Amino acid sequence: MNGEPDKDGYVRDGAAADWWATAVSHIEPGAIELRGRRVQDLIGTTTFTEMIWLLLRGDPPTAREAQLLEAALVAGVDHGPQAPSIAAARMAVTCGIGLNNAVATGVNLLGDVHGGAGQQCIELLTETVGLAAAGVSVGDAAEQVVARWRAEAHYFPGFGHRFHPLDPRRDPLLSLVDQAAADGIVEGAFVEAGRAVEALLNRGREGRRPIPMNIDGATAVIYAELGFPAPLARGLFVLSRSVGILAHAWEESGQGRRNKGPLPPSFLPARLPNH
Repeated sequence: MNGEPDKDGYVRDGAAADWWATAVSHIEPGAIELRGRRVQDLIGTTTFTEMIWLLLRGDPPTAREAQLLEAALVAGVDHGPQAPSIAAARMAVTCGIGLNNAVATGVNLLGDVHGGAGQQCIELLTETVGLAAAGVSVGDAAEQVVARWRAEAHYFPGFGHRFHPLDPRRDPLLSLVDQAAADGIVEGAFVEAGRAVEALLNRGREGRRPIPMNIDGATAVIYAELGFPAPLARGLFVLSRSVGILAHAWEESGQGRRNKGPLPPSFLPARLPNH
């Protein structure tokens, strides 16, 4: 009966159960189920990437779907201390806090500007794919979308890189998508849209620095082809980058530094002129 302990001393209250009802997991004394599957059946048979898919989507991925998702997760794990999230985590761990706090410090910097471009790129590509599905050519759809983004956003998430003339992660990721599309694993509409936008952004730039798709764009293509909603592109990037953040925080914790700042102690910031 609701509100009364059972023979094992546990109270099973219907109102509380409804309040916290979830399809993700079910926990009882001696039992753990994840998406309806016993944890003991998943241990040793399911990879971490497959578990991410299972918990987010409800059903396990195929082997090729898992391969694509894993490639995207591997590609985004780290970009060195030039990335604010990693720099912040390294500084944080020298301030006397634990690894969990240092990782949280880095993750909390993954916002719209640093970490959110994948989500924004899926939105851009979804708009392009939608126009193409309505009968507009992919090239014309890209023209319309790029024109609107130029007018409203003034930048293109997922394209160009402040550090790399050509992001070394682009080609292997897109190659995997191309093969998956050829094999019927994904439809290929998003990778086609991404290349159409990329071609348009580089039109007339002969002799100038190109604007190729970057890691955010290439992983956005993968996440979109696999059917993940745009907000999950950011969530998946957070999972991926957390690995690099943890590794950097752990390394920094062994350096013996205290109160590490953004510059070595011998450097002083420039003084701005008085106004």
